[in-house]
Amino acid sequence: MRVRSMLAMLVLLVGSAALAQDDGISWDELSDGQRQVLGQLGDNWDTLPADRQMRLSRGAERWAGMSAEERAQSRDRFDSWRELSDERRQQIRERAQLFRDLPPDEQQRIRENYRKYRGMNRDRRQQLRDRYRRMTPEQRQRLRDRLQDRPRPRHKGK
Repeated sequence: MRVRSMLAMLVLLVGSAALAQDDGISWDELSDGQRQVLGQLGDNWDTLPADRQMRLSRGAERWAGMSAEERAQSRDRFDSWRELSDERRQQIRERAQLFRDLPPDEQQRIRENYRKYRGMNRDRRQQLRDRYRRMTPEQRQRLRDRLQDRPRPRHKGK
């Protein structure tokens, strides 16, 4: 009997937590800065799904904490994103998910390689792009395999 009581309490606690999560965030719970950013959604806020409310509230919090320069850069990136075709945006989403699925050390290796690439002068970057485009799919795969298998240099202090 005691096990049943404990099980019933657990079910009630978990159920009430799930219901609380489904309720989302009320408009009044948002900060003044968040409400200002999300102002146009105020009348319809309660009709939005809870997960969307959560994403919007986090985004509004980030936006409110940005400098004018950061906001301008963000607007530029968003405008560029909107100009992409639906197919290209989907491709980017899929690649981003593949990246997020990688182990952290592999993500770091990719970030570091990208930083090195961006640090190259324009002509050198173009040479690398041209050379890669001329490769056959098999050559590209061999290059990726070789880069994957090469020993990573150890940083000083590790």
